[in-house]
Amino acid sequence: MQHKNIEIMSGIANIDDSTPTGRKIVKELEKHKRVVKLSYSQTEEIPEGCIPLEEGIEEFWKHLENSLGFDLRQYKEDVLVK
Repeated sequence: MQHKNIEIMSGIANIDDSTPTGRKIVKELEKHKRVVKLSYSQTEEIPEGCIPLEEGIEEFWKHLENSLGFDLRQYKEDVLVK
């Protein structure tokens, strides 16, 4: 069955995904890939509250060390030397 003279409506919405409600709306829209096309703004700015990559990696290693009880990086070096 073909429909003739179908008018396609489109709109633009700015959704603040830093809030729980905004994330919920985006998540719901992502479920409808056939009819919804999402695009995200590209920005060169670092969002407020972000930490540099190097600091994040170091934080990750510290978390592993606290969880495992030893520094995994040192263990890896010891194993490779032997």
